[in-house]
Amino acid sequence: MTTFTELRYVAEASATRLLGRTFSLIGKLDTTTDPYPLYERMRAKGPLYKERTGQWVTTSHALANSVLRDRRFGVRKTDGELPGMSPAARDATGTFYDSFLEQDPPDHTRLRRLAAPAFSPRRIDGYRARVEELVDQLLTRRDFDLIADFAAPLPIAVISTLLGIPDEDTAEFAEHGKVVGATLDGPTSLAQVRALRKTTADLDALFTRLIERRRHDPGEDVISDLVQAEGDGKINTHELVATCGLLLIAGFETTVNLIGNGTAALLRHPDQFALLRADPDLAPAVVEEVLRFDPPVQLTARVAHEDVDLAGHRVRRDEEVYVVIAAANRDPEVYPGPDRFDLARERKPEHLAFSSGIHYCLGATLARMEGEVVFRALARLPRLRQAGTASYRASTVIRGFASFPVSRS
Repeated sequence: MTTFTELRYVAEASATRLLGRTFSLIGKLDTTTDPYPLYERMRAKGPLYKERTGQWVTTSHALANSVLRDRRFGVRKTDGELPGMSPAARDATGTFYDSFLEQDPPDHTRLRRLAAPAFSPRRIDGYRARVEELVDQLLTRRDFDLIADFAAPLPIAVISTLLGIPDEDTAEFAEHGKVVGATLDGPTSLAQVRALRKTTADLDALFTRLIERRRHDPGEDVISDLVQAEGDGKINTHELVATCGLLLIAGFETTVNLIGNGTAALLRHPDQFALLRADPDLAPAVVEEVLRFDPPVQLTARVAHEDVDLAGHRVRRDEEVYVVIAAANRDPEVYPGPDRFDLARERKPEHLAFSSGIHYCLGATLARMEGEVVFRALARLPRLRQAGTASYRASTVIRGFASFPVSRS
């Protein structure tokens, strides 16, 4: 049965989408499968400009990095609310937007610090053998869909292992990840809202059950570590559930699209793929160049917590600055020949695919390790080719494929 809240959430999202498409370049991003020409139109407006819909936009690498690091900006407004998070949206999204990704200090600092040890380089490297095993298992078919049969199952299996999620729940988590990812730009239908509400409720119930299990039977996993912190009074149960949901979704979304976008870039640049095949030790360079060239997360936003003078403009308190990561990563003032996919590129300063500042991606080490293992494995497939029409996901925030048929023959 359709509720008033569901109708309101879809209406709000639709109105915002229509307003954006009509009056802003940012709003037009979800209407194209190639956003990079739009980014160049944004760049032509200067390092910082204001859309008619009220948001500031930057495509400059230097300015984007500065905003992401500037403590005068945060992810919430000064009243503590998330921009655009209406009561209807809050009802549909549940605990997901209570994770530390959507918090400012001091809560962000406290919660991130509790999760950080699980993603240390030493601990992540301990999963390398498992990732290599999974990659070998998934790359046995001659013809397959790169996304559904490889890029998606791998990170779900890895993050499930890291969190301590039982094997029987892994497939369910993959579906939940797809639902949340599909609505990051706001829902497009009542069906999406219902699916999102069900997913958030199912995730909350599942994590609550796993948390209770770990209270009595702790293991060597992230949930057990967080349960210990809960027992020490460092995190409450609501925050614990939200953190688990964030780690699941973030661990899925970033890596599946890194693999998909990276494989597409290699297949579309056969000279660079030939370099990788000749020297698989270039796999880490593939990861970094893919993240620069076609990052999974295309943009993010920050809210001014006070009036800030920026690039000759006055950004007022509670105004949003859209940091277009994908455009900043192709800033010609930083990267010569920015539209060229080049494994020999000098990658300094670092790309912004994992953000910057206090919100730098906690799972960056994990994503890099998974990507390296994957691209080393693909170097062993000399006849890998695209075998059909690929389709992109409809999204402004996330850049990735919905389907990408490939063949090893």
